[in-house]
Amino acid sequence: MSVLTPSRPTAENAFGTGAAATHRPARGGRRGGLLLAAPFALLLTATVLIPVGYAIYLSLFTDRLTGLGFSGPEQVFVWLENYGNVLTDKAFLDGVGHVALFSLIHIPLMLGGALVLALLLDSAVARLRGMWTLAVFLPYAVPGVIAGLIWAYLYSPTIGPLTDLLPFDPLGSDGALASIANMATWQWCGYNMIIFLTALRSVPREILEAARVDGAGPVRTALRIKVPVIRPTLFVALIFTVIGSLQLFTEPLVLHNFTGSVTTNWSPSLYVYDSAFINNEYGRAAAASIILALVSALLSALVMRLSTRRSAR
Repeated sequence: MSVLTPSRPTAENAFGTGAAATHRPARGGRRGGLLLAAPFALLLTATVLIPVGYAIYLSLFTDRLTGLGFSGPEQVFVWLENYGNVLTDKAFLDGVGHVALFSLIHIPLMLGGALVLALLLDSAVARLRGMWTLAVFLPYAVPGVIAGLIWAYLYSPTIGPLTDLLPFDPLGSDGALASIANMATWQWCGYNMIIFLTALRSVPREILEAARVDGAGPVRTALRIKVPVIRPTLFVALIFTVIGSLQLFTEPLVLHNFTGSVTTNWSPSLYVYDSAFINNEYGRAAAASIILALVSALLSALVMRLSTRRSAR
């Protein structure tokens, strides 16, 4: 009986061997995935997590003189005092207001212009498409500081030709915001135009041919077919533009050297720069940086949520 009947432990061993064999590829694949993700995780930690963590650490301290001050300033733990000082500082709040108005002008004008140019270059009636694409994209290739200097000289009331053509002073208190928005739009319009044009090239041509057969004109085809198809690309460009607008730095920094209408705290990024490298208030600068990063993250999440809801409809 013992010879003819297979023993129960033998069956369990066979089953266990098979289970182990089936689980080996999964463990190997998991290890391979972790190994491939390790370089990205190290890069993310070194370039994002550690700097952000150090900025949070700095934001909780400030330098203060103790006693008679002969020993120099000492680093004192102040908890959230720097955040309160930043949020109640009129210079920081004015910078936030400037950036908000700048975004209301720059974002629709730049993205709308880039989309219109991309639709025109993608249309069948466009001639010399390569030359016009290069001409529109060329301002992005100019370094930001050089572009700022070019526009600053164009705005100059003594040697610039735009002062007599514009109904306002481009370097005055009423025209500085429009001047900065124009500089940023001129530089970034071509960059986003290339992104939109690339997305338009991926629209299935059979859909466009079907619309043409149904009698849809170029304008209707662009509004009803092309724009809805590239909507995800539009939202991605919107997210990056919102983040870039909150980080406005180069244009007002350059114009500050040409006019007193643009102060050293004109934008939140300039406020951080002035606090850290001019006034040596590293705790205040770190707190303002963290606040700016949180606002950028919240606005980006809001835009992504709206884009997800719009795509689901």
